[in-house]
Amino acid sequence: MKEFFGTEMPKLGFGMMRLPRFEDKSFDIEQVKKMVDRFLASGLKYVDTAYVYQGSEEVVKQALVDRYPREAYYLATKLNAGNWAAANEEEAKKQLQTSLERTGAGYFDFYLLHALSKENIDNYEKYGIWDFVKEAKEKGLIKHYGFSFHDSADVLEEILEKHPDAEFVQLQINYADWDDPIVQSRKVYEVCVKHNKPVVVMEPVKGGTLANPPEQITDILKAANPEVSNASWAIRFAASLDQVMVVLSGMSTIDQMEDNLSYMSDFKPLDEEEKATIEKAQKALSEITQIKCTSCRYCTKGCPMQINIPGIFTAMNRNLIYGQYDDAVRRYAGAVKEGGKASECIHCLQCEDACPQHIEITSWLEKAAAELER
Repeated sequence: MKEFFGTEMPKLGFGMMRLPRFEDKSFDIEQVKKMVDRFLASGLKYVDTAYVYQGSEEVVKQALVDRYPREAYYLATKLNAGNWAAANEEEAKKQLQTSLERTGAGYFDFYLLHALSKENIDNYEKYGIWDFVKEAKEKGLIKHYGFSFHDSADVLEEILEKHPDAEFVQLQINYADWDDPIVQSRKVYEVCVKHNKPVVVMEPVKGGTLANPPEQITDILKAANPEVSNASWAIRFAASLDQVMVVLSGMSTIDQMEDNLSYMSDFKPLDEEEKATIEKAQKALSEITQIKCTSCRYCTKGCPMQINIPGIFTAMNRNLIYGQYDDAVRRYAGAVKEGGKASECIHCLQCEDACPQHIEITSWLEKAAAELER
């Protein structure tokens, strides 16, 4: 394997997407501060946010930037030129200045074009975003630029051939999606290896699904090692890949932080026996029908009916994955208190345009309406 920049990066990154909140949805700033303190005290440095993570950049300022010297951490954020995030070139380019103002960071160590796919790559081209980030680097506003990606290996190949100057790529990699025909974790990772691009991993625990997987998966993991968490298997799987620079964990509690630090502060790659255990878990998972939602909530921003799509899909998965129908009905009732019912979807398809998992959202909402509405 060729050397790539970031080889010495501590392997665990702090994803600031799913931060702890109170019941009124406001952020628990004091808990975030404690988590940041533990993270940095453990010798870790990479903190990830994004312009479209509502309130996240402001929390980063309060919990991190205002409390630590700038050289104590690496800060990453993102510019999203998708139709749902920016109406035009001016709005897209303005995001960098807004992110600098929100965070007060002065500059970003890593700056990403956000969630590239075949549905939105033309926007990044016609708005001149690639040249824009190069100029921002020349001005010292960013240190390194790359992109996060949700599409097929062929599309990734095209982007890297057209923009070989991209310094790193952020990919969705976890053992559940490794050979998934839509996410294509293995294939897109191999494209990055081919182009010698360091990889930042997102969704290593698949939105929390692999921290609390179906019983048969837990049984496989606990039989191999009853002393470690389910999440540890998922995060170490991603971190063990040679081309991976850092693995982001969207930690929401102190307990999750402590668990991650227990095996990532002194990271050891999976051994052959552990890899065999993961293969057993992958096989078992592939046989379970489920909605592959990671609760990123990109789909909800422009929904005219204000449907809590991730909440409804969480409810559906309680029945699909765990066979808990009564709990699914209860969770569905809770989800629709926050917005429209699944049956109120008007099939505008904006959610499917925004979904990085390429889920057939409207079809699944129809099934949820038929199965869970009472």
